[in-house]
Amino acid sequence: MNKQTVEGKFDQVAGKIKEKVGDVIGNEKMANAGVADQIKGAAKETWGRTKEAAETGRVKAGMEQESLKERAEATARDLREKVTTAAQNTKDKIAEKVDQVKHDNQA
Repeated sequence: MNKQTVEGKFDQVAGKIKEKVGDVIGNEKMANAGVADQIKGAAKETWGRTKEAAETGRVKAGMEQESLKERAEATARDLREKVTTAAQNTKDKIAEKVDQVKHDNQA
């Protein structure tokens, strides 16, 4: 496990805590920042895992360079998909919170 992987996991946990605290105290900005921290943490962890996979691939005997490139490209595609999904989920969650605040203000 490398530094990015550990930091990414930590950022995700810290972001989850920040989100929950923001929800509990009614601070949308804090809750949203917590969600953003979770996305950044997931990206950092995935990058760390990508680096680990690349290093493992280099160490293995008989591994072709082209094969590593293909694995890195596949991992990059997976990372982009995860980040995009996380961003969409965050957008949806924020939109839901905004709608909730609008509804509460109208009541």
